[in-house]
Amino acid sequence: MADNINHPPHYTATAVEPINAIEAWELGFCLGNTVKYIARCGRKGGEAKRLEDLEKAQWYLQREIERLKQLQERPSQNVTDAFRLIL
Repeated sequence: MADNINHPPHYTATAVEPINAIEAWELGFCLGNTVKYIARCGRKGGEAKRLEDLEKAQWYLQREIERLKQLQERPSQNVTDAFRLIL
């Protein structure tokens, strides 16, 4: 009998469960979900859900990209603000 709580079959179809890779690689929420949806693509809900899983993975990946872009913009703004305080 399948263990749908601890080891769902759509995540155990390969040698590595996505949760183990996500934790080992310390991916965090968005990248973790990207890996999760790619890993289960076509396995949960069959072929009918394949595109949906890939679109979800893309959504989480894009969200992480936007987060990183915002982080890159902040340091320069903070440095500028710090110089204003000094002057």
